[in-house]
Amino acid sequence: MIFAIEEINRDATLLPNISLGYRILSSCVSPSNSLRAALTLASGREESKSTTQCPPPISSLIAGSASSRSIALAGLLGPFQMPIVSYSSTCACLSDKSKYPTFFRTIPSDYYQAKALAALVKHFGWQWIGAIQSDNDYGRQGVLAFTEEVKKLGVCIAFVGTVLRTYKMEKYLDVVKMIKQSTVKVILAFVPENDFYLLLKEVVKQNITGIQWIGSEAWITAAPLSTPENFHSFGGTIGTVVHKMTMPKLKPFLTNISHYTDPNTAFVGDFWEVMAGCRPPLPGKLSSNQAKKKVCKGSELRLNTEDAFFDVSKLRLSYNVYKAVYAVAHALHHLVFCDPVGVKAVRPCLNISEIQPKQVSDHLHKVNFKNDYGDTVFFDEKGDPPASYDIINWQLIDGQVQHVILGHFATTANKDYDLNIKEENIVWKTGKMVPKSVCSNICPVGTRKARIKGKPICCFNCIPCADGTIANTTGSADCTPCPQEYWSNEKKDECILKTIEFLSYHEPMGIAITVVSILGALLSLSTMFVFIRYKETPVIKASNSELSCFLLFSLFMCFLCPLTFIGRPTVWTCMLRHTAFGVTFALCISCVLGKTIIVVTAFKATIPGNKVAGKFGPTQQRIIVGSCTFIQIVICVLWLTLNPPFPDMVFRNSNANIVLECNTGSEAAFDAVLGYIGLLATVCLVLAFLARKLPDNFNEAKFITFSMLIFCAVWITFIPAYVSSPGKFTVAVEIFAILSSAFGLLLSIFAPKCYIILIKPERNTKKHVMGKI
Repeated sequence: MIFAIEEINRDATLLPNISLGYRILSSCVSPSNSLRAALTLASGREESKSTTQCPPPISSLIAGSASSRSIALAGLLGPFQMPIVSYSSTCACLSDKSKYPTFFRTIPSDYYQAKALAALVKHFGWQWIGAIQSDNDYGRQGVLAFTEEVKKLGVCIAFVGTVLRTYKMEKYLDVVKMIKQSTVKVILAFVPENDFYLLLKEVVKQNITGIQWIGSEAWITAAPLSTPENFHSFGGTIGTVVHKMTMPKLKPFLTNISHYTDPNTAFVGDFWEVMAGCRPPLPGKLSSNQAKKKVCKGSELRLNTEDAFFDVSKLRLSYNVYKAVYAVAHALHHLVFCDPVGVKAVRPCLNISEIQPKQVSDHLHKVNFKNDYGDTVFFDEKGDPPASYDIINWQLIDGQVQHVILGHFATTANKDYDLNIKEENIVWKTGKMVPKSVCSNICPVGTRKARIKGKPICCFNCIPCADGTIANTTGSADCTPCPQEYWSNEKKDECILKTIEFLSYHEPMGIAITVVSILGALLSLSTMFVFIRYKETPVIKASNSELSCFLLFSLFMCFLCPLTFIGRPTVWTCMLRHTAFGVTFALCISCVLGKTIIVVTAFKATIPGNKVAGKFGPTQQRIIVGSCTFIQIVICVLWLTLNPPFPDMVFRNSNANIVLECNTGSEAAFDAVLGYIGLLATVCLVLAFLARKLPDNFNEAKFITFSMLIFCAVWITFIPAYVSSPGKFTVAVEIFAILSSAFGLLLSIFAPKCYIILIKPERNTKKHVMGKI
């Protein structure tokens, strides 16, 4: 600070013709002493050694190394508008302008340090970490800010240990026990050097190794901690520090300090005693401690310039002090001359005796300049400087612990951050590999995370994905459902296209149905050929050859209907299969109904005076068959016009398959087709049942009754079977019903006639048919 003030006083452009003075009091590392010293300075009651008769009042304080002391100072002096510029207080709480309106600092807030440390955790993929905090504002606020940042990244804090240099050893041992019992492999220590010292020594003493430590700027470069003895447990430590700066002009200033040239300069006596190893001659009576010390002989004119004190190449907090002094000087310059530095000042626009602390505070917000070391110094609206950190790593080089810079962290203009690390330069405690710190290993593909009750979100079990869902990346929180046309593979890491399922000609069921259908059609044609060949025989004449041929033709078509149910459904096959089935069966049952009416009317004709049989000739029979079939045709035309069947994909029956089937389009139309066939069959059954005991030897009503019973039984059982059958078996059930009912009609009605015609021709006579033999 003295060096910066003297440099400013020699500068002809900064505060020309105005000299800065200073007063220095020690805080004695105590908030209460800091308050006492600050009140003394602010009130002007401290004894002044100024050469002026009326020194100006204090315009600002360069004060507060620790956050707790700065909080006390800023809270006390804030209402009096006294600006305070700290070089080392990092607590994010000090950015609150409502509480600390006149607080400024030249070191970044812990808000940004927390972001930098969280960026490190994210960069190296650490998910499960512990934290050590000091029991003060610096530690508590720092860990709180860090926790908030890493939670956004899904990182869990396993424990938070608390230490303070005034704690009893038992509390330190409790923290060490917590570390040993935990499974974490990465621990953040957000603690000042003095508070961390005892914990570090105990960790080394108990030989706790295998921990990757992350350090905050308060201890990471502390010389008392960075020793080879501690490297066994803390080697490879990584952390953040403010930028270091080399100040070559400072070294001559330090080496020229001499008690003999200026014995009244502040701190020179103490400095000389430490560096020269002897005390300077002191006038007056000496204390007992002073009397015991070696007295300098006067030959100690040059000190050992190789001492670490004279190393000006790694200045961090000292450089922050330098920037703080210059910031105040620039604010005073702008206040006194009403122009920034660089603009030629003709004369002051304000008498320095009129300077008020509030004015200095207001002008500190306007400070924006580039110093001799290339740094731009300014404060944001919270009084904070730009955030920039070095990322360092503890490495043992030539038997000494060195703080090797690995990269940098800085905030950007859009409030984002930029982290650059040369990983090839890192030396880890665990070797060349990045330490791994997780509560639970990352879930492999095909599994998802499942929270463990009572534990943080980083502790989880890996549960296999359910069928139909996948996780194709590791560490998935949830399984993703496959699209409707896809299904998960066995590993549950990929969606594969579902198997397309439909009744095809190439599978055994399709082949069997095709063979049976063709067989039924051939039997129908063969029977028709027999009826045409023997149409003049009594059996054929008695069974009405015309209706029989119509019936056989309709059965032939019924047997061919199942072929439209086989194969991949298309728009045309879907419209054809249901309508063809409905029309052919309506024709078939209409023919049977016509034959039944003929039998009944023939019996009525044997009753004297009954003329019904004469009115029911071939024309009437054709009208009955045609009208009954026409009604079904009308139903089917309306169905196809309004809401026709269409090919559809069904997913409900099987998870791994897509069933291709024909959607009926209109369930009402489909029910109407089946219901109309059922109505015809019911009427036919009732009439045939009434005529079953007619006296003819060859009573066809018995065969019709039997065939209708088979027909109705098949279609009644079809309904529950159709509803409950899955996939392509639904189609198979419908085909089975068609073939069963068709064979029932063919065999029940025509098998007895063919038996007589082909095997028992002696019965194929009029007398036998009339029952007179």
